[in-house]
Amino acid sequence: MAGTIEGRLPLVAILRGLEPERAVAVGEVLVEAGFDIIEVPLNSPEPLTSIAALVAALGDHALIGAGTVLTQAQVDDLAGIGAQLVVSPNCNPAVIRRTAEHGMVSMPGVVTPTEMFAALEAGATGLKIFPAEMVSPAIIKAVRAVLPPKVPVLAVGGINAGNMGEFLAAGAAGFGIGGSLFKPGKPIADIAADARAIVAAFRAARAG
Repeated sequence: MAGTIEGRLPLVAILRGLEPERAVAVGEVLVEAGFDIIEVPLNSPEPLTSIAALVAALGDHALIGAGTVLTQAQVDDLAGIGAQLVVSPNCNPAVIRRTAEHGMVSMPGVVTPTEMFAALEAGATGLKIFPAEMVSPAIIKAVRAVLPPKVPVLAVGGINAGNMGEFLAAGAAGFGIGGSLFKPGKPIADIAADARAIVAAFRAARAG
């Protein structure tokens, strides 16, 4: 059975291109700002090194794992270093099932209702609407009406403080945040400031 994100702030910090030597420092400021779900895409430099370092330093405080996970072998590699989160850009039932077998959180990328229900049947923890630029809040509201109520739906791609409220009102539980939060070489202080601003915007949108 797959893991859960219940009880966590439903914001995923997507650290594409994360430099291994900065992994822990970046993770620390994100956790301090309120993020407790961290994703390092596998097309980053030495991603397993970064993920292992984050798990060792912050695994008690955050759900840490990988994005752009495309194969069952990659899921096995992640399980071997203690990662607990598997995020994919697509709906691959074999990857989802392997993730669930390891008891890890599975968040596959989906757009259509067919993909959504195929992902859930395979054992997905929740659904990543990707890319969210293709899906209006009205579409999320429509599919939310037929999805199991407790399944978290996260929108990823093109999310900012200005449109969070619309997606939340439509039934999205949260978001994945990438380029507006992290880019390779971005100063730690800037990452920290943007992380605090994003968390504050999300909480304000959810309260409003």
